[in-house]
Parts: sequence; C-alpha cells; structure tokens
Amino acid sequence: MSDAPKPQAKVLTCSDGVVHGTREDKSGQALADFLTANGFDVVDRRVTADGTENVSTALIEMTDEFAGLVVSTGGTGFAPRDQTPEATRYVLEREAPGLAEKMRLCNPLGRLSRGIAGTRGDAIIVNTPGSTKGCVEQLEAIIDVLPHALRLMADTDNDH
Repeated sequence: MSDAPKPQAKVLTCSDGVVHGTREDKSGQALADFLTANGFDVVDRRVTADGTENVSTALIEMTDEFAGLVVSTGGTGFAPRDQTPEATRYVLEREAPGLAEKMRLCNPLGRLSRGIAGTRGDAIIVNTPGSTKGCVEQLEAIIDVLPHALRLMADTDNDH
C-alpha cells in the first residue's frame, strides 16, 4: 500500500435551481461519492448559480492555490443559462481536449454535452452534465488517467 497522499478534489454544482432551493444537489453528491470511492479526498463542495460570471468566479476561487481536480456539474447543455463551458474556457490556461472528447463518448447522450476540460494553475478542471447518471458516467470515462495527470502537473511523475 502506498504512503502517497490521496489526490484532492473539489466539486462545483452550477444550478439556478439548487441555489434557489427548488432542486436538490444530487449530482454534486453523486460526484463527491464517486470521487471518494476512487481514491480522491473531496476537500470542498460548492454551489453557484448558472451563468458565465457566476461560474467563472467560483472556478477562480476554487483553483487559486489548489493542486487537484475540480469537477463541475451542470450548465453544459443547450439552455440559455447553460454557460459553464464558456465560463470554464475564460479561466483555463490550457485546454485538455482529449479528456472532454473521451467524456462525450461514454454514451449517446454524451454528444449533447458541451463540457470542456483543461488546467488553471496546478488544478485540472472538467465539466460534467447536471444529470446524476451523466455526471458520474462522464467522470468515470477519465478517472483512470487523472491521478497520473495531476502527478505530471506537480512534476512528480517523470518516469515516461
């Protein structure tokens, strides 16, 4: 058993309904549970209203001085307030299109997700849909490579 610390993760739910109390944050909880079951230490969970400014502000706060994974849920579809990818693109320093492409391939409805992935500072940000099933399926599609990607970013995995 390795003595290496668990990689850290944060979950951001982007939903007007959850903010206003008309919807329960089931997808945020599902992501936190999935991350924990897959060896991540979930150190923060937040909720923000939809919209580019709200989401970008939350992502900046969550990634400042943080080395780990930030997974958003919600706002990746076609509704007018679904602006999570636009907000994410605004804060990213580098995109990671291979992650987003793999996430979309998890099932036929994945093609409707506009989510993106990339890095800001020492954090990896990935967008997942607001559906409880969809967010977990999309994260499951890439969970195997994320610890390695985080080690590469920290420059601690140079055996390649």
